[in-house]
Amino acid sequence: MLSWAYLVLGLLGGAAASLQIIPGATWTAKGSNAHIQAHGGSITKVGDTYYLIGENKLNGSAFQSIRCYTSKDLVQWTFSNNLLTLASSGDLGPNRVVERPKVIQNSSGQWVMWMHIDSSSYGEAKVGVATSSSICGTYQYIRSFQPLGRQSRDMGLFKDTDGSGYLLTEDRQSGLRIIKLTSDFKDVAQDTYLFPSHYEAPAMIKVNGRYFMFASLLTGWDTNDNKFTTSTSLTSGWSSWANFAPSGERTYDSQTTAILQVGSNYMYMGDRWFSGNLMRSSYIWLPLTISGSSASISWYVNWIIDPNTGVARAGPSENSYE
Repeated sequence: MLSWAYLVLGLLGGAAASLQIIPGATWTAKGSNAHIQAHGGSITKVGDTYYLIGENKLNGSAFQSIRCYTSKDLVQWTFSNNLLTLASSGDLGPNRVVERPKVIQNSSGQWVMWMHIDSSSYGEAKVGVATSSSICGTYQYIRSFQPLGRQSRDMGLFKDTDGSGYLLTEDRQSGLRIIKLTSDFKDVAQDTYLFPSHYEAPAMIKVNGRYFMFASLLTGWDTNDNKFTTSTSLTSGWSSWANFAPSGERTYDSQTTAILQVGSNYMYMGDRWFSGNLMRSSYIWLPLTISGSSASISWYVNWIIDPNTGVARAGPSENSYE
């Protein structure tokens, strides 16, 4: 397997080199000289910089830290900071579960991180909240709780075009929930919608007034055909769940973690978990095509993205990255 998730190719005639995203490859970050540890994460753009925030799994499944990496081009990443680190006790203590960190900026400019907090047996099913004055700074952990008194495991965040924030959360007892946040994004306010079907790993985008929810079936570490549903309203009218990758491909052996908008285009972000050695888990990033009420991804051994417009094109012809 490649030691880098990109190749710098000198093109004939002195043309500029190309930086490739190689789904599933080992991805070495500057500043750490190690495979990127941002599992279950997401990317946020501030100014001309992309921030990748996710779980550090270097030493297994128990919480170690939440890491932040930065990039200008979505390919060359630099380790910048540990946003939350292991404590001696409490929610961030030894043998604790801290998963799927997502960040959102409130109207006062403060960054708010939400994450799944749990015991090693997954018996608590809570969310945790932390805050920072900068997206890649040190976060102050505030508390954990069950949103509106209900279970919460895999979760995501969504910020609507009107500035409202929403928690997307898997309630194992009832289904997948959309819950509106308070105006400062530090607490939950009220239920918005319940999908009674059982899905996890939720991610949402809004395109031309239409909402798209992406999620995974509940199959543990094993992959499945992830699904999407769409509506013009958060509170009603959601379509039947459907595949967005070819049936039987198990979403190219990945599980949804986030959807990134780049310009007027979109990129699917998925985790390819290696349950026996979680630090090796890799990243499946692919162009996501949105057309009307449809969504789809196709496989690329390698591909090139314009970091400003999101326009994607295939990389040089290869059969595999090995």
